[in-house]
Amino acid sequence: MTGKIPLANLKTQNTSTTGSGFVASVLPWVICGLGAAFYCYEYLLRITPGLMVPELQRAFSVNGQYLDATMVGHLSAFYYYAYTPMQLPVGLLMDRYGPRWILTLAVFCCAAGTVFFGTTETWWVAAIGRFAIGFGSAFAFVGVLKLASSWLPPNRFAMISGLTTSLGMIGAMQGDIILGDLIHQIGWRDTILYSSYIGFILVPVIWLVVRNSPSHLQNATPTQMSKKDTVGSYGQLWREIKTSMTNPQIWINGVIGGLLWTPTMVFPELWGKLYLQTIHNFSAAESARAVTMILLGIAIGAPFAGYLSDKIQRRRTPLIFGALMATVLLLLFLYFPGLTLIQIKILLFLIGAISSVEVICFAVGRENCSQSLAGTVVAVTNFLVSAFAVTQVLVGKIIDWTWNGQIVDQVKVYGPSSYQTAMLILPAATFLAFLLSLFLKETYCKPLDKSAR
Repeated sequence: MTGKIPLANLKTQNTSTTGSGFVASVLPWVICGLGAAFYCYEYLLRITPGLMVPELQRAFSVNGQYLDATMVGHLSAFYYYAYTPMQLPVGLLMDRYGPRWILTLAVFCCAAGTVFFGTTETWWVAAIGRFAIGFGSAFAFVGVLKLASSWLPPNRFAMISGLTTSLGMIGAMQGDIILGDLIHQIGWRDTILYSSYIGFILVPVIWLVVRNSPSHLQNATPTQMSKKDTVGSYGQLWREIKTSMTNPQIWINGVIGGLLWTPTMVFPELWGKLYLQTIHNFSAAESARAVTMILLGIAIGAPFAGYLSDKIQRRRTPLIFGALMATVLLLLFLYFPGLTLIQIKILLFLIGAISSVEVICFAVGRENCSQSLAGTVVAVTNFLVSAFAVTQVLVGKIIDWTWNGQIVDQVKVYGPSSYQTAMLILPAATFLAFLLSLFLKETYCKPLDKSAR
């Protein structure tokens, strides 16, 4: 899942805060909570273009013409053009400079990029704004993991990871609904500008409250720090990336994850609202609320998928079953006639819940390499998953290819056949994930080092 990337060092430190009493017990949760709040905020910014596609088409022009579907896809995907490559060095940067500095600058980058995106009338400036948002967002989830590893006991680390993921989805759902209503009431530019205020409020709060680690660790001398706490070099990182990418199983696994995550990147993040308005004649508000059901499904399904996989001691089986079921559900949703709003919401929820087996791919990545490469391999996996955001552009390109020539107010208007044709990408992606899962090596939930013994 995009956003899930561990630190270069995946081991957590068994730390406790200095001092005693209420403040000492609550402060770690406040600090980690601020990191989680940033993750919720960046996920909200990630999905905002999907709420305002017609508005974006009319707001910007390229070569004197309003945006077509392809250019809208590129505008949204500029987030991933920064986010995706940053998945490789982000853990090392966080280890080297600490979460306080990194997260403060990252939130500012997101807020400033949001201002650029919402106030400019030039497409390229708006694209740069989306690029800045993606760059800052790349540090959000790893920042929570870094803070959790320093401030909380090891037995809380997995819980924080899963809880943060669910909070991000739920936060995006609520933001989707609220921003959708605001766009209708005050316009998209003011809505985007108001959303930037959240970031500018978080900047000083994170700087003033967040600390890299408890004070007794901050004051530790180099001789007191174990070798596992030292920060690696960039050269070592790139050597580990090269080693990871020579493993075919890493590639197969990463591609499976990207294919399973494609419906999420395409539907709720960009094209879902317009699809429901065009195909089912739902209102903008009904469509915005319906697409969030995928996110709710992921929020509930992702922790359960990981738990189930651990329980049955299998990785490959849930991926095979999940990919096949996601394909069937997508075909029902896209091509079964006469679906009601309630039925569509249920189907979208199930699609999100079933496709959330994608989270298992991160465990598969860790288990298909030596433990010394675990952090780098999961980073590479997340890089491969995020790269499938190019499907946002591909869907836009297909919508343009199948356009029937209708223009209203100098803007291309796309009919139901265009959207139905383009959305074939979604079941095709999950079915390809099913086929590739058949070639995935079963790890039985054991790291390579242990399974080889």
